[in-house]
Amino acid sequence: MKTLSLDLGVRSYPIYIGAGLLGDSTLLTRHVKESRIAIVTNTTVAPLYLAKLHAAMASLNPVEVILPDGEQYKTLEVLSRIFDAMLSAHCDRRTTVVALGGGVIGDMAGFAAACYQRGVSYLQVPTTLLAQVDSAVGGKTGVNHPLGKNMIGAFHQPRAVIIDTDTLRTLPDRELSAGMAEVIKYGLIRDPDFFSWLEANLEKLLMLDPEALSFAIHRSCRNKAEVVAADEHESGVRAILNLGHTFGHAIETGLGYGNWLHGEAIAAGMIMAADLSRRLGWLSASDVARLEDLIQRARLPVRAPAQLQTPRLLELMSVDKKVQQGRLRLVLLKRIGEAVVTDDYPRADLEATLASRREGA
Repeated sequence: MKTLSLDLGVRSYPIYIGAGLLGDSTLLTRHVKESRIAIVTNTTVAPLYLAKLHAAMASLNPVEVILPDGEQYKTLEVLSRIFDAMLSAHCDRRTTVVALGGGVIGDMAGFAAACYQRGVSYLQVPTTLLAQVDSAVGGKTGVNHPLGKNMIGAFHQPRAVIIDTDTLRTLPDRELSAGMAEVIKYGLIRDPDFFSWLEANLEKLLMLDPEALSFAIHRSCRNKAEVVAADEHESGVRAILNLGHTFGHAIETGLGYGNWLHGEAIAAGMIMAADLSRRLGWLSASDVARLEDLIQRARLPVRAPAQLQTPRLLELMSVDKKVQQGRLRLVLLKRIGEAVVTDDYPRADLEATLASRREGA
């Protein structure tokens, strides 16, 4: 087992990475100071791992909350089911929420923990690659709104993140690929050596090679932990973690949540960010080609859907948390391994990128 720490002073917490951790009762209960837990999961993960986690934490009188699976259910209405279950079971402030699942479950369970009786503790137990390397780390929680993704939420840090790499063996290939988008992101924004490593080892990751997976998850979590420790509430450098996300969130919202997986939309969004960076003279055409090749090898899309025309994408991008005083800030690349947040780009270049990086263009 490998262990990292996310350094936030008195709210620092560990990130554990290893095989078989879902059966480690001592580890799972170590960070529960309360007398009871509420396990939040979904209809896909529950048949696979809920019984195992319940047994490992049985001494804490678990309440089980099983939500429908899918991005389309990441809503305030479905979130209320967590509150309904906890209130019906008479859960008080001495209850710890345990998020067992992918990014949707982690975001929703964390938001429920932030809100329930004005805040209770929670643990992240992510079961998808995307959640393990990104959404489970850093304390961002929330739900979607029809007008924009993740627009309702709170920063609420977990007590610990427990990553059982064995859960990836039941992950569908499409979900595994979606997680690779966030792994690739870390190489692009701040870790060029990792990007080169991914170019050489991507097929090992897709074949679930244990050593390669452990290395990639650890490296990704370390990158994210360092960024979050420097800027917990995204007032500065943390925004670089959103490379491709302004474009990608527009795709997700425009298509309807769940039609493209989050990682699929982010992959296409990173290509758009790279293309605009090239137009600004920061990336070379060969840099963009390297990224496009890696994303295609990861079995991810490199173009936005044809039906989302430029005016619609611009409209959707305008509803973004990085908009300030009417100016859309984007995360772009000075080079592979160095990201920058800027609103200083010609509108015509942005429109050219949106028009040219669509299917059929």
